[in-house]
Parts: sequence; structure tokens; C-alpha cells
Amino acid sequence: MDMEKHPGPAPASSEGCLVAAVRMPMRIVALVVVVPVRLVWDALVTAGRFLCEKALVPLGRGVGLLLYWVLIWPLVQLARGLAFLGRVLVVVPLAWLYARVLAPVGRALAVVLAWVGRALFVWPWVWLWRQVLVPMGRGLGLLFRQFAAGVAALGRILLVVPAVWLYARVLTPLGHAIALLVRWILVLPALALWRWVLLPVGRALGVLLREIGDALGVAWRVAGYVSLAVGRFLGTLLRRILVEPVRWAYRRVLTPVGHVVRDRLWRPAARVVRETLGAVRATVRQVRADVRRALFGPDRPPEPLVTEVREPEDAQGRTLGSSTAVSTGSSATALTKTAFIKD
Repeated sequence: MDMEKHPGPAPASSEGCLVAAVRMPMRIVALVVVVPVRLVWDALVTAGRFLCEKALVPLGRGVGLLLYWVLIWPLVQLARGLAFLGRVLVVVPLAWLYARVLAPVGRALAVVLAWVGRALFVWPWVWLWRQVLVPMGRGLGLLFRQFAAGVAALGRILLVVPAVWLYARVLTPLGHAIALLVRWILVLPALALWRWVLLPVGRALGVLLREIGDALGVAWRVAGYVSLAVGRFLGTLLRRILVEPVRWAYRRVLTPVGHVVRDRLWRPAARVVRETLGAVRATVRQVRADVRRALFGPDRPPEPLVTEVREPEDAQGRTLGSSTAVSTGSSATALTKTAFIKD
């Protein structure tokens, strides 16, 4: 017994008559329009991928390698040489000049100019500020504060009090009336237009656009299936019409014919050529020998020089642990070495 509770199937979403009336025509139109576009798109994608992988990428790599070795590598080496030369001829002398000459001179000049500047500009202005401007500024500040207080009191009486009365007694009621008028003339009609006209129209357009999008998606997927089937059919047709006949002709016709031509024609021809060349070489060798004999006479046979080297006839040995000699036989085997020395 199954003690667990399984959730029931989800209720089907309710669809209105507008959705059912719009869906099928949109899908049919999208299918008719999208299938050719999808077929052309798949063909272009396949051709572009093949062209990019088989032609553009190797060509780009070759051109990049060629440009690197023709332009970049020589320029890099030239730049390194120029950088080394510039560092040796310019940077090192300038650094030494700056560190040993310009920096000490600049520090000394900075100290002198700082003292002169303080003596000519800073100290007189400090004295003028402390002794003249600060007391004068304090007096002017007190006078300005008194004048500002009088002006503020006069402005409050002449401007602030009338402005507050005008805002409270005139502008506020007038603003309330204008706001009420704008609310009844503009806001409420706009709200009614949005609630009773634009919102239903927007919902209907949303349903229509959603169905159009669903139809286009279904048509695109169907076009993909059709394109896949067409591609497989074309591949199978190409294999049946072109690849397999060529393979069969190569295996069943061209290979046996090639073997027959090789065994019946090329090998006998090669054998005949080798025999002919051998006969020609022998004839040339014989003619060369005849010419040499006719010019320099016959070759003299070399006189052999015989040297015989023999070992002692009786070779005796001794046994281990004994002082008696053991005879190896009636006579040892004589090893005769004859050396023929040819002039």
C-alpha cells in the first residue's frame, strides 16, 4: 500500500477563444515563412563553418606566421638593438649627469632661491597681513555685521511678512482650486482611458504577440527538423551517387587494373631496361679495358711474396698440481700463415 500522497496532474490552463482563433493561423503562416529561411540559414552556416575551418583559419595562421617572421621579428630585434644602444649612449650618460652634476646643483639653487623668495615675498606679506590687514578686517567685519542686521530687519518687514500673507491668503486657495480642476479635467479621464481602453488592448496585443512568438518558435523548430532531414537526405544521396561508386570503382576496377599494369607492363619494362643498362655498362667497361691495354700494354701479374710461419712441433703442457709434462700428441698442428703482398 502506498502511504504517500502524490500530487495530482496540474489543471490545464484555460485559454480564451481569441487565443484559439489566433494560434493556428499564426503557426501555419510562421511555418510557411520560416522553413525556407531556416533551410537557407542552415546551408549558409554549414558553408561558412566549412570555409572558416578549411580555408580562412589555415590562411590566417599562415599569413600571421609570415607577417610575424617578415615584419614583427625583425622590428623587435631592431627595437631591442636600438633600445640597448639608446640605453648605453643616452640613458646611462644622462643618468650619470643628473645624479652627479644636475641634482647637487639643483639642490643648492633650490635652497638659495627658497631663502631669497622668503626674504622678498613671504616675510613682507606676513608683516602686512598681521600688522595692517587683520585689524582693518576686524573693524570692517563689525561694521558689516551691524549693517546686515539692519538690512535683515528692514527686509523682513518689507518682504517676508507680505509674502507669507500672500502665500497663505491667495496662493494656497488658488493652488487648491487649480489642482482640483486638473484632477477632474486630466487625471480622471486619463485614468479611465488607461483602465478601460489601453489595458484591455494591451492584454489583447500581449496575447497576440505571445501566440505569434510561440508560432515562430514552433515553426523554427520544425524548420530545424526539416533542415536536418534534408541535410541527411542530401548526404545519403551524395554518398550513394558519388562516394560509393567512386570507392567501388577504385577497389574493383582501378586497383586490379593498376596491379595488372604493374605486373604485366612496368615490371617487364623495368627488367628489360635494367638488362639493357647492364649490357651497356659491360660493353663500356670492356671498351675501356681494351683502350687501356692498347695504350699502356697488358697488366703485369703481381709477384707473390710467401712467408711461412710454423709453430713448434712438440708442444707440452703441465697438469695442475704436478711437475710432469703431458704430451699433447705426436706433433702439434702446424698453422701455416701465408701472406701475399701485392705491388
